[in-house]
Amino acid sequence: MIRFDEIETGLKRGELFLEYLPTVVLETGRCVGAEALTRWRRPGGVVPPDEFIPVVEGTTLSGPLTYWVLETAAREVGPLLRGRPDLFLSVNVPPELLGRGGVASTVRHAGIADLVGQLVLEITERGLPDRLGIDALQFAAEAGCRIALDDAGQGGAHLVFLTRACVVHQVKVDRTYIRSLGVEPATLEWIRNLAALASSSGVEVVAEGVETAEQAALLRAAGVGLAQGHHFSTALPADELTRFVERR
Repeated sequence: MIRFDEIETGLKRGELFLEYLPTVVLETGRCVGAEALTRWRRPGGVVPPDEFIPVVEGTTLSGPLTYWVLETAAREVGPLLRGRPDLFLSVNVPPELLGRGGVASTVRHAGIADLVGQLVLEITERGLPDRLGIDALQFAAEAGCRIALDDAGQGGAHLVFLTRACVVHQVKVDRTYIRSLGVEPATLEWIRNLAALASSSGVEVVAEGVETAEQAALLRAAGVGLAQGHHFSTALPADELTRFVERR
């Protein structure tokens, strides 16, 4: 069991690093962005984010970790973004950081205020912010950031976001639903309906965890525009992301 203090020590020791998961257009395969993913290199090997990020959520470390992600991404892929204004960078933002001006101040401190229009701030369904957080997201959207609802599922929280005052630009379909494509007919119908609703609202749908050509074909037919997953690319170091973008 990973402890909070171990993660805090790892951050201070420089054991954390970033990889970038490309986001591509399903129809063409063109890379249009990437998601910054935090990894942790320990003596026993690399720890994936789903094993330690949940330990950080809701703690005093969530803010410093988010600041570190933005500052590191600015240093590593800032030049790529400046050279390719059509690309976006997605960063997960914990709800406790919203409403305090934390994201805005960190963007300025990281020296990427000029790239605000290429940033996508991701909020998970389990971390839906309160009214103050919604207002902060709205302010970020008005400043030029895009907002994404991550890990969307059939529980309906995405509908709340689409119909509330907060502007949402992307809805990301959780990988568990992508895995059931071709097995559970209801899943494909739900994704088709979500894509239609999102399209009518001017919202992009991103499919997470696409592993096969069959899944990609079903998603294209359902009206989903963007996707991530090993069928297209694994998460990459910054230099390899640059080469991937150039090839695409």
